[in-house]
Amino acid sequence: MKTLPPLLAKLCLPALALPLAFTASAAEPAKRPNILLIVADDLGYTDLGAYGAEIATPNLDQLASTGVKMTSFYASPFCSPTRAMLMSGSDNHLVGFGDMAELITPEQKGKPGYEGNLNERVVPMAQVLKDAGYRTAMAGKWHLGVAEQFSPAARGFEQSYAMVMGGASHWGDQTGIVAMDPAKPPKAIYRENGKAIDIPRDGFYSSEAFTDKLLEYIRNGEGSGKPFFGYLAFTAPHWPLHAPDADIARYEGRYKEGYDKLRKERIERMKKLGLIAADTPVYEGHPNWPKWDSLTPAQKESEARRMTVYAAMIENMDRQIGRVLAYLKERGELDNTFVFFMSDNGADGNSVYDVGRTREWIHKDMDNSTANIGKPGSFIEYGPGWAQVGMSPFKLYKSFMYEGGISVPAIAWGPGIHGGSVKREFAHVMDVAPTIFELAGARHPGTEYNGREVLPLRGKSMLPYLQGKAKQVRGKDDAVGWELGGRKALRKGDWKIVYANQPWGTGDWELYNIARDRTESRNLAASQPAKLKEMLAEWKRYVAETGTLEIDNLANRPGYSNGAKYYEDLEIEVNMKPRSAAPATN
Repeated sequence: MKTLPPLLAKLCLPALALPLAFTASAAEPAKRPNILLIVADDLGYTDLGAYGAEIATPNLDQLASTGVKMTSFYASPFCSPTRAMLMSGSDNHLVGFGDMAELITPEQKGKPGYEGNLNERVVPMAQVLKDAGYRTAMAGKWHLGVAEQFSPAARGFEQSYAMVMGGASHWGDQTGIVAMDPAKPPKAIYRENGKAIDIPRDGFYSSEAFTDKLLEYIRNGEGSGKPFFGYLAFTAPHWPLHAPDADIARYEGRYKEGYDKLRKERIERMKKLGLIAADTPVYEGHPNWPKWDSLTPAQKESEARRMTVYAAMIENMDRQIGRVLAYLKERGELDNTFVFFMSDNGADGNSVYDVGRTREWIHKDMDNSTANIGKPGSFIEYGPGWAQVGMSPFKLYKSFMYEGGISVPAIAWGPGIHGGSVKREFAHVMDVAPTIFELAGARHPGTEYNGREVLPLRGKSMLPYLQGKAKQVRGKDDAVGWELGGRKALRKGDWKIVYANQPWGTGDWELYNIARDRTESRNLAASQPAKLKEMLAEWKRYVAETGTLEIDNLANRPGYSNGAKYYEDLEIEVNMKPRSAAPATN
């Protein structure tokens, strides 16, 4: 990675520095605000200090304590559908991601809303803001289309540095994550301004590189007189788990006591922070997965090391966010910048080993011995044990429609935002685009753009809610649905229905009162048949409005979230002998 200019180098926060002193201004901005949209990848609900973690996240904690911390913000249970809704303000089934592009089935292929890229019915957020006079830039994970014609450069971003796929090594080897042939290692595709590039092999670490680029883009446009829209889309802490040695060292030994101990610690912090009530039931893990005490010493050592690297990735990401905030403060722009931070889905307890022939490739080519975890040449996943802790007190994790799959941390900070508040009402990732448009004075074109028919916004502006001028974003009769891979949910007011295949769920619709039972511990489907019927009628309306395809047995498709072989792979990997000394990653 190239050396930072002296000004930026001076502003970078050291690893253990205190966060910047800043407070969100309740005053309306004197000029149109800059927009900084930050997305973490697979970050769990409790993985920030402000949400109960032991992980050092001083910059995000400062944003949360002086801005607005949201406790009922929802995304999709998978990354690309969330990003599609974020960029469009509409439902994933309408905008091209009715399913993950990598998992499209023959029954879905070619159907409207299942294109596997952000389709032409969308006027993306960046395009709307560009048309309104903003300079637009992004760095990080795109995952809304691999080809150049679907890249950020074609969707409104004037400058972009994007890893366009679902995941990749965080080092400069440019290794991808899914192998269809174990003899052909997958390669991640990076594009700068739409054109394919090779990233530097040496000195590259994803969180640092993406931040470098966004700062470069912001700096380059400062003479234009235009406000900026910056989209910083980290791939951290998405697997494969990789972090610099110095960051890993700060968590050495921290996780040796395992899942249950960490869950209890985080739950106690959440109670002290007022995030959950003292009597909240806690989901302590699916019976399909073993408890910590049943693991062998070697398995415990490997698992503890995995969580150590995961924590290091999050601290490093927070430090990069601090660099951006420091630069904006130095330039006198921070007070006129609206910052929105979120995760794209729940923590990931699934396994990509089960996709294609990835397992064969990893076991053949990767050194996943415990000593090499987190270093170049390793390919380590987070696993269901830690993921269930990361989503405490909620049920399950990424890929499921239970709260653990779709509840994510979200923080808003900036002009007009009343600082230090906790917002507990329902809001959704579709609401981010209309919020930003209202704040920026930008107008979505509605149903027609440049002579073609386009989708109107389905989301609602959160701005009055964030500013304390409204009690909620949606009315009690508004219904919001989810579907992905045959798993389903719908929320209306305090009520929610969920469908998950066995053994993860009942294999039938379940009914919960989320206001009273957010951990989904009491299924009321049998005792409240009238309410279930009402909710199912809303579900049918949602399916009709969005073109959602309901395919029999889709939720049971083999692979990723149904493989359930994580601990079998763990046992193979703890018995690996190191292949060679990995280079230092400081």
